[in-house]
Amino acid sequence: MSIRPVLSKSNAQPTMEGAGVHLHRAFGFGDPSEADPFLLFDDFRNERPQDYLKGFPWHPHRGIETITYVLSGTVEHGDSLGNRGLLGAGDVQWMTAGSGILHQEMPKGNAKGQMHGFQLWANLPAQLKMTRPRYQDVKGADIPEIMEDDGTVVRVIVGSFWGKTGPVDGIAADPQYLDISVPPGKRRSFKVDTRRRAFAYVFQGAGRFADAAAPQGVLLEKEVMGREVNLRDLSGNRTLIRFGAGDEVTVQAGDQGIRFLLISGAPIEEPVAWHGPIVMNTREELVQAMAELRNGTFIKPAH
Repeated sequence: MSIRPVLSKSNAQPTMEGAGVHLHRAFGFGDPSEADPFLLFDDFRNERPQDYLKGFPWHPHRGIETITYVLSGTVEHGDSLGNRGLLGAGDVQWMTAGSGILHQEMPKGNAKGQMHGFQLWANLPAQLKMTRPRYQDVKGADIPEIMEDDGTVVRVIVGSFWGKTGPVDGIAADPQYLDISVPPGKRRSFKVDTRRRAFAYVFQGAGRFADAAAPQGVLLEKEVMGREVNLRDLSGNRTLIRFGAGDEVTVQAGDQGIRFLLISGAPIEEPVAWHGPIVMNTREELVQAMAELRNGTFIKPAH
């Protein structure tokens, strides 16, 4: 077994999208090779309805897949193909935009006004850019959940893990998408296919990733369950961790435990031409897509 080293850590940055939705972006609209096959990851978490209720009105997508995972509140969605739905707490939607759709997403808070969820964009390879659009809507109750004796909990949203397989399938990037909770002071390792790029996103608690020893001369400020933890090296709320090569990710939970998403996918390694929610391989394809938006031929008939 080889533990994946931490290549980088960064904090998700506040930004605004849609009609004025306040959110935090972990990555996106940068160098697409860094997270290939993934393009963008947003954390839309808010307790002020005025900061999210205007939502994401009608907008186009082509050439990508998006996964929306809701933890609190609801997201009502609809598109130009007549699809409608409502995502509630714990629910997941994987949308293959393919040849193109126009859609909207309108978030609503829970009874306390809280809204929390994530959206991940995955690229499509050239041969599938113009595939027929489709949706996979999954209720939270249908997502496998693994509970270990030490209190570790893993929700398998996409892919296979510890004998369970998530309900979302047929995704070009062949991803693994896990929601992991590790109790205070526990140290756990999670296998990741060596061919995949991988990242973690912490959204509750804190912990230390990889099995690196604390640097010499750095004070270990406390012990957690008998194990020394360098608090200055903890990854906490809204931290993105990118991993290098290896076949497992190891985390040591802090004294409040840790909950994070562990996401990996096989790189596509193709040219990326990107304009907002339209992602193609060449500039000429982007120009064509924009022209089709203007002349009303963006949406392709079903075959």
